[in-house]
Amino acid sequence: MKRRDFLKLNSVGVFSLVSWGIMRRVSADTQIRVATFKTDVTPPLGTPWYPSYQPLDTIEHPLLAKGVVIEEGQKRYVLCAIDWCEIINNSYYRLREMIAKVANTDPNAVFVHTVHQHTAPMCNENIYEILAQIENPPPFPAKEAFEPSFQNIVQAVEKALSVLEPCDVIEVGSAKVEKIASSRRILQPDGTCLTRYSSCKDPKLIEAPEGLIDPYLRTLSFKSVKGKPLARLHFYATHPQSFYGDTRSSYDFPGMAREQMEKDEGVPHIYFTGCAGDIAAGKYNDGTPQAREPLYQRMLSAMQKSVQSLQKETISEVKLKTVPLIFGHRTDGEYAQEVLEKNLKDTTRAPNYRIGPAMEMAWQKRADTLPIPISAIQMGNVSILHLPGEPMIEFQLFAQRIAPNRTVLVNAYGDCGPSYICTEEAFKQGGYEPSSAGCPPSTEGKLKEAIQQVVT
Repeated sequence: MKRRDFLKLNSVGVFSLVSWGIMRRVSADTQIRVATFKTDVTPPLGTPWYPSYQPLDTIEHPLLAKGVVIEEGQKRYVLCAIDWCEIINNSYYRLREMIAKVANTDPNAVFVHTVHQHTAPMCNENIYEILAQIENPPPFPAKEAFEPSFQNIVQAVEKALSVLEPCDVIEVGSAKVEKIASSRRILQPDGTCLTRYSSCKDPKLIEAPEGLIDPYLRTLSFKSVKGKPLARLHFYATHPQSFYGDTRSSYDFPGMAREQMEKDEGVPHIYFTGCAGDIAAGKYNDGTPQAREPLYQRMLSAMQKSVQSLQKETISEVKLKTVPLIFGHRTDGEYAQEVLEKNLKDTTRAPNYRIGPAMEMAWQKRADTLPIPISAIQMGNVSILHLPGEPMIEFQLFAQRIAPNRTVLVNAYGDCGPSYICTEEAFKQGGYEPSSAGCPPSTEGKLKEAIQQVVT
């Protein structure tokens, strides 16, 4: 099936709702079936490694793909969280379709998510043709480097289908996370915006308030009919970075906490990053290896407290809502085609600053014609919202505001083609995120309308 075929933008318009799933009301004691999967997705040593694109030389932690299959009746839903920085454009949809095929489900029912560690690769097969057309292209991972990981994921999902267990209870919990997330955007009295990155040594930026964040980690837990926990899914919004930029693989402090929880409980734990486009640990992280331990301990503590707070929710309805959304792209400033081509060919620039224009060019080729699915799985009063790119935290808070009687769990970093997705106000203020956003300011209204349709 071609991607144009299963990303269905019908003739009524961008916001016509395509819903697929269990649309009927089911009884309060409805059972689903659940299984988890886990597999290694570490590319081979020597793979050009983001962001330096020097060869991967050290595996501190094996990168993992972890997920859950949810089955109700004849319908299946797959949530897959991958310890990669990003998966983009055709790479995202190809993996999604491969999973859907083996799970015998609709591709829109497959949520492929990247946790977004920066000690992990970028996967974007659309840029190969662009790089092949220039002299002296920068190093970039070959498509073949990711194929074993794709196959590992598909095989893990297929194996999970044979061990689905009945589940009649879901539980939700939450805990406030102390001293991890902080806004990257520090607004000044003159209206300008300074950036407090994932690591920061500037005392003035460190002293600035946390700013607008979502301080809560939320947990969704599945239990078997015998009361045995089957899986814990955690959702939290921050860039998952401590020290980074070198040539090692690491699932960083969220992965460390996730794996420790799994070891302690003997239950699969899966972690999803929310709308963290403008959220990072910079207020509490100086970028040294020593700073990672407190971040890990605080994340672990939040996960423990969230699990302790779990409360039962009835599985009264399961359904999927999807809206196909055309995002469009920018043509101003450095996003003009001639500027992108110039920067791409400039061999004096570091590889990352040449690959970036190639990624933007690949995005522009599809942004006006191929829609991105905005999707949510609903189970009773719980919604799992799946978003593309790196949305600012406002989109997560918006989703929660419009559904105050629901538990809204957000995982962003699906198709990362759009890059940063910003509010119109952020474009007026300036700063790093709007300068790196592949979508125009008008995207805010369109995305919020789509979120409202799938969450409410």
